[in-house]
Amino acid sequence: MAARKYLVEVEQAKEAKDGRPSVGPVYRSAFAKDGFPPPIPGMDSCWDVFRISVEKYPNNPMLGRREIVDGKPGKYVWQTYKQIYDLVIKVGNSIRSCGVELGGKCGIYGANCAEWIISMEACNAHGLYCVPLYDTLGAGAVEYIICHAEVSTAFVEEKKIRELLKTFPKSAQYMKTIVSFGKVAPEQREEIEKFGLAVYSWEEFLKLGENKQYDLPEKKKSDICTIMYTSGTTGDPKGVLISNESIVTLIAGVKRLFESVNEQLSSKDVYLSYLPLAHIFDRVIEELFISHGASIGFWRGDVKLLIEDIGELKPTIFCAVPRVLDRIHSGLTQKISSGGFLKQKLFNLAYSYKLNCMKKGRSHDEASPLCDKIVFDKVKQGLGGNVRLILSGAAPLALHVEAFLRVVSCAHVLQGYGLTETCAGTFVSLPNEMAMLGTVGPPVPNVDVCLESVPEMNYDALSSTPRGEVCVRGSTVFSGYYKREDLTKEVLIDGWFHTGDIGEWQPDGSLKIIDRKKNIFKLSQGEYVAVENLENIFGLCSAVDSIWVYGNSFESFLVAVVNPNKQVLENWAEENGFNGDFKSICKNPKAKEFVVGELTKTAKENKLKGFEFIKAVHLDAEPFDIERDLLTPTYKKKRPQLLKYYQEIIDNMYKSASKPSA
Repeated sequence: MAARKYLVEVEQAKEAKDGRPSVGPVYRSAFAKDGFPPPIPGMDSCWDVFRISVEKYPNNPMLGRREIVDGKPGKYVWQTYKQIYDLVIKVGNSIRSCGVELGGKCGIYGANCAEWIISMEACNAHGLYCVPLYDTLGAGAVEYIICHAEVSTAFVEEKKIRELLKTFPKSAQYMKTIVSFGKVAPEQREEIEKFGLAVYSWEEFLKLGENKQYDLPEKKKSDICTIMYTSGTTGDPKGVLISNESIVTLIAGVKRLFESVNEQLSSKDVYLSYLPLAHIFDRVIEELFISHGASIGFWRGDVKLLIEDIGELKPTIFCAVPRVLDRIHSGLTQKISSGGFLKQKLFNLAYSYKLNCMKKGRSHDEASPLCDKIVFDKVKQGLGGNVRLILSGAAPLALHVEAFLRVVSCAHVLQGYGLTETCAGTFVSLPNEMAMLGTVGPPVPNVDVCLESVPEMNYDALSSTPRGEVCVRGSTVFSGYYKREDLTKEVLIDGWFHTGDIGEWQPDGSLKIIDRKKNIFKLSQGEYVAVENLENIFGLCSAVDSIWVYGNSFESFLVAVVNPNKQVLENWAEENGFNGDFKSICKNPKAKEFVVGELTKTAKENKLKGFEFIKAVHLDAEPFDIERDLLTPTYKKKRPQLLKYYQEIIDNMYKSASKPSA
């Protein structure tokens, strides 16, 4: 195996034997060649992360929100680490006075805000499981999580109380206390109390624990600090058990990584909190900022006002999912194209010149200071003027968007990869390495990684271009799925977590994600789609004989190739006055609209989520067959071959289908 610049080999490759596939060499980051970074002294739990920063930086601004003056947003108003600490102690005492003991479960439901963090830290202080509740997993997910995790106390954003009430009476068997981040409407109070639950406004709850003092229990690294539910496969959400050790290990690893590339965080850094705290990506980023005594400002909750919030807060680090960066890219390209011939010409010249300089190895700030000053400074100011690092995660970032932002943002643009089960940050690309465009970079220096061959998909971890399932080992790996030992055993084998993603090692040691082992993929907004399950449901539609559903991580919606039912389609054509044979009816745009309508009805009847609906179809009069290599001898769909065969049609469907508004 060729040496790879950013990796060190710690174990040799293993040939296939005993029915197990071959495994490539075990690698770790070159920044961990002398061993993984040791734990930060005294930092054994998430509570220690916060406690140590309060001791070091008591007067630093910690959490901020925009002040609303006469109905208009003003400046950010801040609470210090010490002020937040005092509130956390009060909330913790109040939780304990409700009878919640070590290991109890507290749900948190709502948009990012100071109260979210305060509730989370109170859980950390008293060794309680923090269980984020969120409704993007589909109708019934909040009810399922409360009942499955046996949540006894729920902290809820004021406007989400209505949604929480929809989970009654089932969830009321487990919940004893509801705490609003704001007030409680009288009719809602009445409804909640009718089910025998106690309900408090935020101010009432803070007073509940007054004059009561509870000792903070001793917390171990192995203790679970959060159960984060994820929609990785079909069926119910899975509760991912994340320990204190996973989070403190990740912090130590990311700290080592940033120091190794001269981009270390400090107490002066500022972060905009808008990605959901209910997801692992934002949760660990905020823990990382807290560990440095840095400042976290919250957005107002409206994506249309995001750029305005950025302008006011002036963050130094900006984390995003590809959809946000796509929106920024579209906005900028639109402005450029409407700016007149001379402005366009100047921009294009500056862009090409700086991109070439960066490809030759110059850092982004040295590639063309003149172009930065004259042309790209407006982009920089649009992001507040202080952003030095843009980190993209949750789904792949399109290559052209990544390249564009690396040039025009005057900041490092890094792409990361990780799962809830690996505590988010597992790989991240490195600053000023243009060869890493389109990859997720090398591993973070706290994990071991190997590729395992997948013979049935022709992926060989021992070939000259190693490809295989990405497997991760280390302390950041989750402790199992809550109450699902069967599912845990499927993915945790001999200490290795099998991600289900197919990776390809690049010559420099960065990793490119190229496929998914099972027929499950992510859409651009980060939602997982279990394609076989959908095809089974859409197969119930009378207009469909066979269907192949397709989507990918660069698109936000699904398309499909359908073998329509001949009789149904010909009856529809006759009723609507369309003549011609079956093949010509299949080409009729109105026939496609009809089939999409029928599929939509089926989706609604089966309570599918919005992102699982089919937005465009191609009707093929010729059934999928073995002759064209589209089916196996046992009539299973050959997905890579289907994609290859219909690639042009798929591309045209995505181009012509009007994308759903963000």
